[in-house]
Amino acid sequence: MNKIIRIGTRDSQLAVWQANLVKGLLEEKGFQTELVPLKSDGDIDLVTPLYAMGVQGVFTKTLDSALLSNRFDIAVHSMKDVPTQMAQGIVEAAVLPRASFKDLLVPKNGTEFLSDGAYSALVATSSIRRKAQWLHRYPHHRITNLRGNVNTRLRKLAEEDWDGAIFAAAGLERINLRPDAAIELNWMLPAPAQGAILVVCRENDPATQEACRLFHDSTTAHCVRIERDFLKTLMGGCSTPISALAEMEQTINDAGQTIQMIRFRGSIFSLDGATHLALEKTIEANQAEALGVLAAQELIQQGADKIVASIKNGH
Repeated sequence: MNKIIRIGTRDSQLAVWQANLVKGLLEEKGFQTELVPLKSDGDIDLVTPLYAMGVQGVFTKTLDSALLSNRFDIAVHSMKDVPTQMAQGIVEAAVLPRASFKDLLVPKNGTEFLSDGAYSALVATSSIRRKAQWLHRYPHHRITNLRGNVNTRLRKLAEEDWDGAIFAAAGLERINLRPDAAIELNWMLPAPAQGAILVVCRENDPATQEACRLFHDSTTAHCVRIERDFLKTLMGGCSTPISALAEMEQTINDAGQTIQMIRFRGSIFSLDGATHLALEKTIEANQAEALGVLAAQELIQQGADKIVASIKNGH
């Protein structure tokens, strides 16, 4: 493959970092590359809450359109931003090894407010998943909207009269912006595929697909596919507080053999955090192909479809 592989990316610092990571991986394999930065609709509109901007795909549709128009050969995305149903003509080329899947609280002036049951703290996030889980744990708190890239969000936290803001750990850590005061929210389940990077290309470009498969991480791909199947089966998008995490674990059986297991946790919340359903399952990794779908169906039998319907009806 002699052609230069053109890499499409949003022009935010984090997106360019991710694209440069893929650029380096391709160049390590001997391919020539160049970056093609674009602005996405999600980056231009920094006011409208994410869940009001056409549900899923707000950060990917501009790149998808340009990819299909042959303006570049691959696009690099934070996988949690990618719709579970990708655009026609675009396919998964590679999933990179997952970074941290955790959410962080960045407090403005300490964390004493977390233990004060009489204080109505003001916490910033643009994610309704984070909002619902936060309000479930701290129903006396208030949530305010937080938009913009990572740098903009940190600046707003410094400027506004907020007690703290919630960020994805991977986003802050990748560009060395994680504040020393940040606290990992180990009780908060992440968005499906949080911390994973997805490389996509055109379906009719097998040479580029082949190049990207050289750095594809099958373990991460297996786990995030289960999480995204869970999301898709529940018919959730950016406007539904759905969380999912599949982790590969090892165990020793009675015969002393090492067995690969998948531990899956998933949940769905009402928008105000008052109602939720959750489950946890651990099964052998080679039997986990349908785990995301089966887990979602189990929650639907418990009433998850009613939560989804209520949200769609504006309640």
